[in-house]
Amino acid sequence: MAAVQALYQMETAQSGVEKIIDDFTQYWLRDISHEKDDEGAAPADLHYADQDFFTKLVRGVVDAQDRIDPYLERQLAKGWTLGRIDATARAILRTGLFELIRLPDIPAKVVIDEYIELTHAFFDGEEPKFVNGVLDAAAHEARRDELLVE
Repeated sequence: MAAVQALYQMETAQSGVEKIIDDFTQYWLRDISHEKDDEGAAPADLHYADQDFFTKLVRGVVDAQDRIDPYLERQLAKGWTLGRIDATARAILRTGLFELIRLPDIPAKVVIDEYIELTHAFFDGEEPKFVNGVLDAAAHEARRDELLVE
């Protein structure tokens, strides 16, 4: 979730990747190895996250975006472009596809399920079905062999 939020903020605020990573790790994230407060909970304004994984996702999406975007656009209906899609949904799709193509140790179905759940955190409408369809189609292209086995 933090990576999607960072990518959204990067796009909407037109900030650079290193500034966003620094801002998030300094002000919004706490490493999962840090202790929680006295009641055992994270402060409401902070997220506990694996900072290395967060950084890997954000940098990876930005570095691979020139390859990710055309890949995603192939999955969209004729006449649709990523520019027509909500910025949050774009961040979700880009991050999900990055995991599908660059992190093969995470099963495709797990990636898709995680990003559908993440989409539910941001949207109440048809967006989770849309994300499911796009990522499923992309997974069948990116991980054809893995999905044929099942």
